[in-house]
Amino acid sequence: MQGTAYPVLFAISICHLLNDMMQALLPAMYPVLKSRYGLDFGQIGLITLTFQLTASLLQPLVGLYTDHRPKPYSLVTGMGFSLVGLLVLAVASSYPVLLLSAGLVGLGSAVFHPESSRVARMASGGRHGFAQSLFQVGGNTGSAIGPLLAAFVVVPRGQRSVAWFSAAAFAGMVILARVGRWYRSHRQAVAASRAGGARHHLPRARVVAALAILLVLVFSKNVYLASISSYYTFFLIEKFGVSVQAAQVHLFVFLGAVAAGTFIGGPVGDRLGRKWVIWVSILGVLPFTLALPYVNLFWTGLLSVAIGVVLASAFSAIIVFAQELVPGRIGLVSGLFFGFAFGTAGIGAALLGRLADRTDIEFVFRLCSYLPALGLLTAFLPEIERGSPRGRAAPPEVEAETVPLV
Repeated sequence: MQGTAYPVLFAISICHLLNDMMQALLPAMYPVLKSRYGLDFGQIGLITLTFQLTASLLQPLVGLYTDHRPKPYSLVTGMGFSLVGLLVLAVASSYPVLLLSAGLVGLGSAVFHPESSRVARMASGGRHGFAQSLFQVGGNTGSAIGPLLAAFVVVPRGQRSVAWFSAAAFAGMVILARVGRWYRSHRQAVAASRAGGARHHLPRARVVAALAILLVLVFSKNVYLASISSYYTFFLIEKFGVSVQAAQVHLFVFLGAVAAGTFIGGPVGDRLGRKWVIWVSILGVLPFTLALPYVNLFWTGLLSVAIGVVLASAFSAIIVFAQELVPGRIGLVSGLFFGFAFGTAGIGAALLGRLADRTDIEFVFRLCSYLPALGLLTAFLPEIERGSPRGRAAPPEVEAETVPLV
């Protein structure tokens, strides 16, 4: 569609890759940190909880503030917090300092995600699902690269090698400064997004109920993904006796599948309807999750890929569906859902870590396999996509100019 600002979308997606790659280094280092500091699973879960709660609690507040007072260069600030967090993680010599580094990286995410999601929607030219998917696939690709870098750089070279990745944060700050310049020159697009947008005639109570259902679906998706991202390596090591590096490669493959699924979900939602994508993604993955704890290593790898692709396709559809339920509050909605995703993942990781200490990792995976059954709640979501240009996709909120990123 004409009007899509591709240079901006690619730039914000690349920065999302860098941001989430740096974040992914932290959980990918858990086996190293566990061995060096003698941590138990509960302490590992608390590190994740610190990062996720710092990100989740602040994101809706950042989004609400910038809905009223857009801050084009706040993206640079967010990446700066992540840079400092990495440097602190590289020199950390105690558990409290590890928690501090996790909190700083979480703060960077809290500032980055709401405004970058707004930029993606501004630059979409009406292709909201595609833009959101392209933005998110950058983050998921970064999350997949993180464990690979940890396996082949941090594990053999030690904790201090994390500091090398601060160069990625600096590169992100340079790119985001140019994005901020584009953002500042398109203030009228921000104003239009507050005034216009896809309108519906649902009563307030119905909108609140729909948002609550979407949040429950995000809960089911992200707690399950938290069980994989935080404990999949331990599951593979304990059940199949693979090496740490081999487990990290398996985690990379799973997160790569998550990235692929994320990209697929948005364009499909634009054409066929976001509610349909949510149905297939959340509930459709249930047979795979139920089988995963009981199969051999070969089938574990194949099922993890299927789970990653199918389950990840939901988030873009959920975000855009929520944005269209509350038009004109892009920052608040994005911050709420990204923040809730981080928060539920953090709380889930902490609780699952405690449960693993009391039982074992395999029991945790068996328990989490039932979470996608919550996808049945999709039946109660309203129909808000009828009568739009393609039969399903919502009309453009604002047409962004295709301009060079200068």
